[in-house]
Amino acid sequence: MIDYIRNPLLNNPILPVDIVLSPSWWFKHEGITFDRDFFYHPARRVEAERKMEKVLYERWGAFGMGADRDSDLPQVGAVHLAAGFLISEMLGCRIEYKEDTPPNVIPAEREDLNIDIDTAFHSESFKRFQQLKDSLKKKYGYLVGDVNWSGILNIALDLRGEMLFMDMFDKPGQVQKYLQNIGNVVEKFSTGIEKETGTSSISVNRNVRFFKRPIYLHSECSHTMISTESYDQFLLPIDRVWSETYRPFGIHYCGTDPHRYAESFAKLPYLDFLDVGWGGDVKKLRQFLPNTFLNIRLSPVEIIKQSEEDIRQTIIRLVHDSANPYLTGVCCINMDDQVGDEKIKAIYKTVHELRRQYEANIKL
Repeated sequence: MIDYIRNPLLNNPILPVDIVLSPSWWFKHEGITFDRDFFYHPARRVEAERKMEKVLYERWGAFGMGADRDSDLPQVGAVHLAAGFLISEMLGCRIEYKEDTPPNVIPAEREDLNIDIDTAFHSESFKRFQQLKDSLKKKYGYLVGDVNWSGILNIALDLRGEMLFMDMFDKPGQVQKYLQNIGNVVEKFSTGIEKETGTSSISVNRNVRFFKRPIYLHSECSHTMISTESYDQFLLPIDRVWSETYRPFGIHYCGTDPHRYAESFAKLPYLDFLDVGWGGDVKKLRQFLPNTFLNIRLSPVEIIKQSEEDIRQTIIRLVHDSANPYLTGVCCINMDDQVGDEKIKAIYKTVHELRRQYEANIKL
């Protein structure tokens, strides 16, 4: 029997698994549209999330999906999508809504590195969000869910664009202050939601809903564009403070090279959860992060052309590379309208098979 390391803060089941379908899938197969009302109209919010749960149950209910199909839940955000845009809008970006895609952030192309925190929380976009919450709270008496709060560098690039990379060399001191101020906005926004709903990051990755305590999951999608030295200089200090302040703390890294940051992430006092982007070297990450939950992300593009057996073998290999079923999860995010139901079933069947194998050899 094997006695695996566990994280008492997470208290998660063996190998949690979840999937997220893209707006194109929902639009093509179920006719759900993603205009502004989807995100802000109170009745539409509740209706859309319940419909999504119902669809998930009808297709994959045998695997535990769609548990809330019969409930009208006052979800403050789109917890079945990967869509981080609101904080960028609060800080001055324009948002385009389309029927079959996530909201598109139009870069603000700011010429300065100034962030006004008070202005962000008096913006029309935040007032609209507040009105949504107030309306739901008045009707239901409580709120659930959360809103994807993206990440510091993601938002900085939405505001400043590629000139930010030049700023890192020309104005490092100003960039540090700029990123910290964005972090202050993020912190106020995300912790405010968690105080009202009990969660902050289901909308970043649905796998976090399986954990005992809400994970504070910082999206670092754009870190694939910078060097680890730049991360260490500008962003690791913020992650370090957050990792000590908001445990369980996690990093969402959907790029193909999370292993490039293995040594940097190992410098954090705590990293309870790491989203491991497709292509990441899971063995290397486990070497440097022996106590971190590694959430393995399958490729939503590759899965379309893979056979069910290909999917099965890929999951088995990556889970074994992670080497601890209590510190490993599996997900596939943003699968589009081309993915077949059988491919999603293959994900769940394989994970369930692995669970049974591990449970037979776990020291209780």
